[in-house]
Amino acid sequence: MNKIVKYIFAILISFICTNPGFCEELLQDNLVEILKERNIEKPYVHLNYNYQSPVKIPIKISITEKIKSELDIYEGQEVRFEVQEDVIYKRKIKLKEGDIIKARVGTIIKSGMNGIPASVIFDNFEIENSKDITKGQISNTLEVFGQDRTYIVFPLKWALTILPPTGSLTNFIMGGHVKLKPSKTLKLYYHPEWL
Repeated sequence: MNKIVKYIFAILISFICTNPGFCEELLQDNLVEILKERNIEKPYVHLNYNYQSPVKIPIKISITEKIKSELDIYEGQEVRFEVQEDVIYKRKIKLKEGDIIKARVGTIIKSGMNGIPASVIFDNFEIENSKDITKGQISNTLEVFGQDRTYIVFPLKWALTILPPTGSLTNFIMGGHVKLKPSKTLKLYYHPEWL
């Protein structure tokens, strides 16, 4: 009986693989049904840049919980940052120390061969309980990198090219993962003259 089920399954798989129209129609119908059930929120897009205004004020922030790119995070995850110093513009405090800025993990890039580091791009920054600063007035994205080992790998690779196969062995040295701790200070920028 098991052999008959396997043969029928193999015939179905071969039919699906050889009939792309059927496969495409099946996937589209299922995808439409799945997307109807989900509430998808469009990310905020900066549309009103004032390129004539170079005014930008740094916002020193740190993450509230320790994360590692290879273990703890996924794309779309919400993270929280804490403001480290008061942000002052025209003698007014725009952000106080300890204010919370929410963000989202936009993209995770894994570490690569030849010592190329991993990186995490945070986006969709939103300041909690802020009446003065809008979404369009703070940096759009913030990218954090792991340890860059290319400065070690490439000189080693060139030094080992005298012995033909050994230089290629350095390809397998991977770059560092992103590790963020609450003690590490990062910078966003506040653009007061943008809308």
